[in-house]
Amino acid sequence: MSLPVVLRAEAEAEFDEAFDFYDGRGTGLSRMFAAAIQAVFDGITAQPRMHAVALADVRKAVVRRYPYCVYFRPHPDRIEVLSVFHTSRDPSIWQGRV
Repeated sequence: MSLPVVLRAEAEAEFDEAFDFYDGRGTGLSRMFAAAIQAVFDGITAQPRMHAVALADVRKAVVRRYPYCVYFRPHPDRIEVLSVFHTSRDPSIWQGRV
């Protein structure tokens, strides 16, 4: 059974910012980015413990073809997404949310 994905406000803002960036870069890029993020969400809801531990109880899933990672915390009843994080940013940004 798949768990629901719940994005923190910061993670949702990061996704929106990235989506807008790709939307301005070319036809279909934002749709492909959203599909890549959805594929990560599908994977982490199906098998959250398959992904590497990044810090304490936070796990990391790499987004294919994009310089992003999804940092998440699995709970018994949901997956909490802490960050949709561009890999060139300072990791202390998402780590401060733990």
